[in-house]
Amino acid sequence: MSPRAARQLESFPEGAVEPVEAPLRRAPRIGLALGGGSARGWAHIGVIEALQDAGISPEVVAGCSIGAVVGGAYAAGKLDKLKGFATSLTKRGVMGLADLKLTGSGLIGGERLARRLVEELGGQRIEALPVAFACVATELGTGHEVWLTNGPLVESIRASYAIPGLFPPVSLDTRLLMDGTLVNPVPVRLARELGADVVICVNLACDPRVRGSLVWHEAPPAGEEDLEGQIEQAVEARSRWALLRGAGLRIVGRRPARDGAIAKAVDKTGAPGAARVMFDAFNITQDRISRARLASDPPDVMVSPRLAAMGLFEFHRAAEGIALGREAARAALPEIRRMVEGAAARV
Repeated sequence: MSPRAARQLESFPEGAVEPVEAPLRRAPRIGLALGGGSARGWAHIGVIEALQDAGISPEVVAGCSIGAVVGGAYAAGKLDKLKGFATSLTKRGVMGLADLKLTGSGLIGGERLARRLVEELGGQRIEALPVAFACVATELGTGHEVWLTNGPLVESIRASYAIPGLFPPVSLDTRLLMDGTLVNPVPVRLARELGADVVICVNLACDPRVRGSLVWHEAPPAGEEDLEGQIEQAVEARSRWALLRGAGLRIVGRRPARDGAIAKAVDKTGAPGAARVMFDAFNITQDRISRARLASDPPDVMVSPRLAAMGLFEFHRAAEGIALGREAARAALPEIRRMVEGAAARV
C-alpha cells in the first residue's frame, strides 16, 4: 500500500467503513415432472415419499394425467389422503367408481371420481397452492398443448386425465380439453418454466414390450400353416379336442362340451376385447411420444419404476405401485444429490 493510500485510510473515522458481505446463495429449486400412465401412476406417491425421506422436498411439480392427480394432491398438502384412498381400492371399488355411459363422448362419465376429488381438493385454485403446480392437457380439435397454471384445481386435473374414448373432454375457459399424454406425457419443460433448477422426471412408459422397432413382415414358409395337415395329425391322435385346437379353435369353459354343444362352446375369433385394444394402443402411443419429448427436453435425472407387470387399469394394486416407485427413487438418490450439488454451485 502506498503512503498516500495509507494516510487516506487513516483519515476515515473508526467504524465508517463496513465490511462487504458475500451475497447469500439460495438453495436450488427441485422440480418434479410426473408422467402419465393410468394405474401405474400410483408409483409417483412412492417416489415423492422416498425423496422426502431423504430430505428432498420438491418446490415445483408439473403433472400429466395420473401425474396431475398425484402432483396436485402433493401441491395441496393432501398426498397422505390420496395414498389412503389408493391403497383402500379393491377391484370392486374400482368398478364402483366407473359410472358407465352408453351415450356421450366417453365410456365413463367420471362424475363419481370427480366427487371424490372435490371432497379433498374442492375449492382450491392452482395459483394459491403452497407448492408451484401446473398440469398438461390437450385441446380437442386443434391438438394444442395447454399448460394449466391457474384456475380451479379439480377441473384442471380432470382435463389432464380425460383419456379419449374413456372420459369425456372437460370444458375449461371456452376450451374442450382431454388427456395431456397425447402431446406431452412427461412435462419436463413445464417444470423448468415454473422455475425448477433441477428437474427429476418420473417416466411410467417403461414397458419393454412396447419398445417397438422396424419389423419386415414376411409370409410364413409354404406348409407352415397347412390346416389340413394339422387336422390329419389330430385325427391320428384320436383326440376330438386336439382336432378342434388344430383347426385354430379355442375351447370355452372348463369341461368339454357334448357333441351337440360343440358349436356353442367354441370361440372362433380369439380376438382381444375393446378395452385391451384401446389401452394397448394408448400405451404404445405414450411410449413413442415420451421418447421423442424426453430427447428434446431431457431431465436432469429420470426415475423409471419397473412397472411392466402392472396393468394400466389395475388401480387396486396401489400398494405394489407405490413400493416400486419408492424403490426406483431410492436407487436414483446418488445421482439426484450429485445434480443438486452441481446446481447449488451455479445458482
